Amino acid sequence: MGSTFKNSCLVGLGAIAGVAISMQFSALAQKPVEAGMPMAELRQLADVYGVIKATYVEPVEDKALLSEAISGMVASLDPHSAYLDPRAFRELREGTEGRFVGLGIEISESEEGYVEIVAPIEDSPAFHAGIKEGDLITEIDGHPVQGLPINDAIKRMRGEPGTRVTLTIARKDAPEPLRFTIVRSEIIQKSVKARMVEPGYAWVRVSQFQEPTVDDMAAKLQALYREDPDMKGLVLDLRNDPGGLLQGAIGVAAAFLPKDAEIVSTNGQLADSKQRFYGRPEFYMLRSGSDPLASLPSAFKSLPMVVLVNTGSASASEIVAGALQDYKRAIILGTQTFGKGSVQTIRPIGRDAAVKLTTARYYTPAGRSIQARGIVPDFPVDETAEGDGLNALRMREADLERHLSNDRDKEVATRQDDIDEQVRVLAEARLRKPVDYGSNEDFQLAQALRHLKGEQVQLSKGARSTRLAQQAVEGR
Repeated sequence: MGSTFKNSCLVGLGAIAGVAISMQFSALAQKPVEAGMPMAELRQLADVYGVIKATYVEPVEDKALLSEAISGMVASLDPHSAYLDPRAFRELREGTEGRFVGLGIEISESEEGYVEIVAPIEDSPAFHAGIKEGDLITEIDGHPVQGLPINDAIKRMRGEPGTRVTLTIARKDAPEPLRFTIVRSEIIQKSVKARMVEPGYAWVRVSQFQEPTVDDMAAKLQALYREDPDMKGLVLDLRNDPGGLLQGAIGVAAAFLPKDAEIVSTNGQLADSKQRFYGRPEFYMLRSGSDPLASLPSAFKSLPMVVLVNTGSASASEIVAGALQDYKRAIILGTQTFGKGSVQTIRPIGRDAAVKLTTARYYTPAGRSIQARGIVPDFPVDETAEGDGLNALRMREADLERHLSNDRDKEVATRQDDIDEQVRVLAEARLRKPVDYGSNEDFQLAQALRHLKGEQVQLSKGARSTRLAQQAVEGR
């Protein structure tokens, strides 16, 4: 399927490895399973454990061995189920709260195999230390990072609050390597950005769905309205938003949809996985207090909207895009989304660990399953005027081993491999730095603004082929 592009990661910001999830935390009592347990297979597991302990080349800790066995069992189910050891469980909880311990840098892997700084987070330890966009991390505490998997680099930079890490930096305008010793500390991440990009036109970006997201977005929308009560249009930017808390997605969608509108439904094996979620406070409020959406100006229910999506838009962001598309509340512009239409529930195991288990599929208000398909934009638009750039190199749900099937439309999950491969080849020939979302160079944002103004949009070069294939699948 060609090369894949690694999305940037938030070091010390608790970004969940891979694609984030539409999460629900649950302490549901487990059914007793002793009577139906496969004793022969369990004896075999015990025999393998005994052989390893007795004959492996060096001693292996019991805890590590059993933890890996549990991890393998859960990971074999699908790409999004996982066993969370105490550290992973803690990081997951921190990620949903929007509070993290670390350096405060957004990173990606450079072409040379180093760790590249995409941006330091404002007011973070890295920001105050003088780390700059474009810096290359060549060593972490004296350990070379060239060729080191990015997840291993992240582990080396994470740690406890108050501890220190030394980064060796290569900077274009510096003749010698620079060294920065940074003290890790708690960072409060803001998942919502907003500003007026042109007179009358607002841009609101949601980078991840966390506990504070709905409150933050409501505050940003109110500030935009105070700045310009006569807004003509709004662009909701969900590109590279990997998902997060289901409640955050419901709240964001509810801000723009009619009161009490259905946002999403779920269906799975257990009774508590068969649910419908509506745009009401009890479905999106995670904290006590007043409803953050109650005081929003009514103009946001009818203001012309465009939603920007790409292959990095997944899970909770697909819920928002799908709901706004079903109600014809907004035009979806960009590239086909990731296609993660499953819900993961966190089941605590003991005091410090948990299992993140896929328990349901979710469906848009019109009953569409997004699993292994994604949201197909109303206006397919590439990342740049020349082509889809780095976005074309990213994987989708349908590329992952053991992914769940689309239970509503089996054929739609099939990707157009020939078209995608051609796009990948073109993209690899013109690799470029990631787009600075919201900037004057943001091509997709410019096309969204053109649509809001009633001007012609420059569609993707492969848009005609994609639309014809989609129409054939849907029988149109």
